[in-house]
Amino acid sequence: MFIFLYIFLLMKSYLFLCLVLAGLQLATAQPNYSQLREQMVSEQLEGRDIFSAAVLDAMRKVPRHVFVPDEYKSWSYSDQPLPIGEGQTISQPYIVAYMTQELRIKPGDRILEIGTGSGYQAAVLAELALEVYTIEIVESLGKAAAQRLKRLGYENAKVRVGDGYNGWPDAAPFDAIMVTAGAEELPEPLIEQLAEGGRMIIPIGPHGGVRQLTLIRRKKGKYKSEKLMPVRFVPFVRKDSDNPE
Repeated sequence: MFIFLYIFLLMKSYLFLCLVLAGLQLATAQPNYSQLREQMVSEQLEGRDIFSAAVLDAMRKVPRHVFVPDEYKSWSYSDQPLPIGEGQTISQPYIVAYMTQELRIKPGDRILEIGTGSGYQAAVLAELALEVYTIEIVESLGKAAAQRLKRLGYENAKVRVGDGYNGWPDAAPFDAIMVTAGAEELPEPLIEQLAEGGRMIIPIGPHGGVRQLTLIRRKKGKYKSEKLMPVRFVPFVRKDSDNPE
């Protein structure tokens, strides 16, 4: 009887150890980011009004979790913006896809982005365009984004740290321009760097309030603007200025 009791206790201890080890393995297991990314595309993008096959494919390819700080990785593919440090954010996946879709990017296009952030939007653009030029005013974010994009193989994405208000004149004109920070008015230098037939998307409106995501088209030297939707974005920051916009 004592032998059976000993065997029973031994088996019970073994099962308990197995359960503990299984729990530890489950706790330390990496999420299936590919599955989460596919779910994001299916539910948040295709489930709304993102219809461009090229944009959907780009959103499937770019690993958003790589562009998110470690403490927020579990929310990488959630339907929301996330902090990336320095008071900045990575935009909601839907907004990234929507703004990209509205630019109607072609494979041979050259794109200017103002507001690199973590580099996620630049990576999505780099999946679609020939060249992407992106400017970030926060040095730490700009340098980190440049390293991240290079590590992921986006050699066609060039990062510059500086004031995005003046654009990138020596690389202009651009087939499309995307501004991922809210401005109170349209930056004139950026408009001048838009190529004939080009498109520009930018959030415009008062600081601290709701802005209008605005699409600008250039045709025969004239500009036509269209308000797309109300949005909230971090402010367009200028260098050496007390005014956040």
